[in-house]
Amino acid sequence: MSFRAEVIGDISSIKAEDWNRLAGNDNPFVSHAFLYALEVTGCAAPQAGWQAHHILIYENGIDTPIGAMPLYLKSHSYGEYVFDHGWADAYQRSGRQYYPKMQSSVPFTPATGPRFLTGGAENPQHIAQLLLNAAQQLTTTRDASSLHITFMDESSCKTAASAGMLERNDIQYHWQNQNYKSFDDFLASLASRKRKQIKKERSSALASGVEIRLLKGSEISEQDWDKFYQFYVDTGSRKWGTPYLN
Repeated sequence: MSFRAEVIGDISSIKAEDWNRLAGNDNPFVSHAFLYALEVTGCAAPQAGWQAHHILIYENGIDTPIGAMPLYLKSHSYGEYVFDHGWADAYQRSGRQYYPKMQSSVPFTPATGPRFLTGGAENPQHIAQLLLNAAQQLTTTRDASSLHITFMDESSCKTAASAGMLERNDIQYHWQNQNYKSFDDFLASLASRKRKQIKKERSSALASGVEIRLLKGSEISEQDWDKFYQFYVDTGSRKWGTPYLN
């Protein structure tokens, strides 16, 4: 059986149903709608330093893809939540050009997920290897310094490592609900000092008259979204940063 790889310059070049069939329903960040929103708004677009080079794998003679990989040619290292500026500096001090580089990731999203999308195929490892081979060849063809695949799930990580890619490990902290029956149950698991501090902070918030409401789907109005965006921009400004999303 023979295969061919195709590179598309924007996510709209593939039907949403074809991409989503490969992406599955477990991770919204690799969905067609999410990636399309980032591209069509200009947030992850060539003018922002994210040039789409998404890879599709086909069996020869068949027009429906059997594998996909979100991939971008990057002219900087922003919006990745992995800081490789030290690598870029060392690379360029050695006399070589670090940018452009190839980056397989979901822009502005430090959430772990699949990078080799195979749609529950019987031979997902083989298709993943085909995607990786195509990405490596494309890195050379586009004269990029390197190929980076970030925030991969465990399966994607094993595929990349088996192909000889350098593995970089980092740490994220996630809160886990250890079958706590109530918030007081959670507090009881903490040291006295931490328990007192949390109670103090909660009392202060309640005393200020803050009300918390949980809104879902159509309950969220345009005014709510506008306010949310104001908070987002304000957070970026307070951290001396530039918000990635418009």
